[in-house]
Amino acid sequence: MLFSKTFVLCLAVTQAFAFQPVTRHAGVMTMKAQASPGKFRTVTQSLSNKFRGVTPTAQQQSLTVMQAEAATGEKKGLGIDIALLAYFFFWYLGNYYYNITNKLALKAAGGAAGFPMTISTLQLGVGVLYASFLWLAPDARNRPAITKNDILKFLPVGFCAAGAHAGSVFALGAGAVSFAQIVKAAEPVFAAVIGTLVYKSTYSMAKWLCLVPVIGGVTLASVKELDFAWSALFSAATANVFAAFKGNENKKLMDTEGIKDRIGSIGNQFALTTIFAFLFSIPLMIWREGSRWGEFKQILATNDIVKFNLIASGLWFYGYNELATMTLKKTSAVTQSVANTAKRVIVIVGVAIVMGESLDPMKLLGCGIGIGGVFLYSVIDNLLAKK
Repeated sequence: MLFSKTFVLCLAVTQAFAFQPVTRHAGVMTMKAQASPGKFRTVTQSLSNKFRGVTPTAQQQSLTVMQAEAATGEKKGLGIDIALLAYFFFWYLGNYYYNITNKLALKAAGGAAGFPMTISTLQLGVGVLYASFLWLAPDARNRPAITKNDILKFLPVGFCAAGAHAGSVFALGAGAVSFAQIVKAAEPVFAAVIGTLVYKSTYSMAKWLCLVPVIGGVTLASVKELDFAWSALFSAATANVFAAFKGNENKKLMDTEGIKDRIGSIGNQFALTTIFAFLFSIPLMIWREGSRWGEFKQILATNDIVKFNLIASGLWFYGYNELATMTLKKTSAVTQSVANTAKRVIVIVGVAIVMGESLDPMKLLGCGIGIGGVFLYSVIDNLLAKK
């Protein structure tokens, strides 16, 4: 809960500097504050009854249930999980604003010819600072108790996370955000091929057939992309390759006996991945852009757009990824597929409108076909199993 409150505060701060104020946050915080008295009354009544030796009546038990429902925001009859809805909302919002602030920072720093690797690395560095703060702050988050062997097993995940993030940032710097997102939507194609060839995973024929519209849709969208750049296509594809390896390596990591207990939480898992990704990114940043750091320091000192959006994008990236992990852990496979598809559509269309990017009908058609194929790929086995 503390992470949620802190992340909401980050959202409010970012909005105050660059975008319109967010009025829903206060509602969320108010809702939580209103729930607390209910919890307090329930605990007080239970303690009072215990000391008096009184057994709660059916009416008192019913009252306790009602208060618990009010505190959690969920009523069994309606099946509404307020916390889950809040996770979805902030996940989408975070992803949306991450893409905007990331693009603004990259563009102000020179675009593809600027400092994409430096920005990518420093975004991860912002996440490392935030994760460290949560571990050091009193009553915030328990630190993980991982072993040296756990660290060694984390290294492949961190390396792949660094590659996936850097590839995405390079793609955003080289071309339109909407185009990079369309190409990244083809990640299942890379995951299926790499999973089969490297990790000996098996996929149904139906899943393989669903990849045809994914490839076709991305190709169609690329043909009508006014801001097309081979570097953007290559970078987004590279990000997909690293993301596919990361997914498989992360699964291997989490299959390690006892590691979930040693890590402690989903938040700690993502924090550790971010730390290792940051460490792996530093050498590449030095090799690629280290000779131009004097120029980058000058940009930071004189350009508030770069400075602010660099920090903001780092916070958004860390926050929305952790929220996405928490959200997907609480939902079914089908819900996850719908959520990811909806998120991709919202980001592509929303960011294109805000950033003034082209929305050619053929590009939108290709986008729709590709994302539709991704959704079908995610649910096809479940659909066929029901028949």
